[in-house]
Amino acid sequence: MKSYIYILIASALLLTSCATVQVKSDYDTQAIFSNYKSFGFHKQGIDKVEISDLDKKRILRAIDRNLTERGMTKSSTPDLLINFSTKAEKNVQVNPSFGYGFGWGWWNPFWFGNTFYDTYETIEGILIIDLIDTSKDELVWQGIGKAPLAEGPEAKTERVNEIVTAILAKYPPLQKP
Repeated sequence: MKSYIYILIASALLLTSCATVQVKSDYDTQAIFSNYKSFGFHKQGIDKVEISDLDKKRILRAIDRNLTERGMTKSSTPDLLINFSTKAEKNVQVNPSFGYGFGWGWWNPFWFGNTFYDTYETIEGILIIDLIDTSKDELVWQGIGKAPLAEGPEAKTERVNEIVTAILAKYPPLQKP
C-alpha cells in the first residue's frame, strides 16, 4: 500500500512541475513565418531590462539554443530581431482550514469550530519574448511565460530553460493556409 502512495505523490509532483509555466502567445496573422530563417538580438532593448547580467545571459543562451535547434541561424543581418522584457509579481495564496473540537464557552457550550488561514507567498517571474520582422520593423510574434522563480545558479538556469522552451514551443504559430 505504501508503494502506491509514493507513486501517487511522485506522479502529482511530476505533473505539477510540468505545469508550472503558464504561456500565452500572439502573432500577426499576415506574417509568413516560414520566411524567417535567421535571428539576432536587439541589444539596445535587452540592455534596458532591469535584471542581472547573469540572468540576461541565461535567457539569451536559452533563446539562442531553442531557435538554433529549430534550424534558424544567428546572423548580424537577421530576418528576426529578438527582444525580451521581464516582470516580477508577488503571488499570495490563502488556504482556509476549519478545525473542530469539544469545548465550553459562552457562545457554544459543547462544540466549537474555528477557521485558520495558511498563507504562502511566492514570487513569479514573467518573461516576454518579442520577435520583430527586421524588413518591416514590426512586431510579428510575442510569447509570454509566467512561472515561480528559482534560487541558486543551477536552479535558475534550469528554470529559465524551462520557461523559454515553453514559450518558444508556441513558435511558429500554426497558421491556416
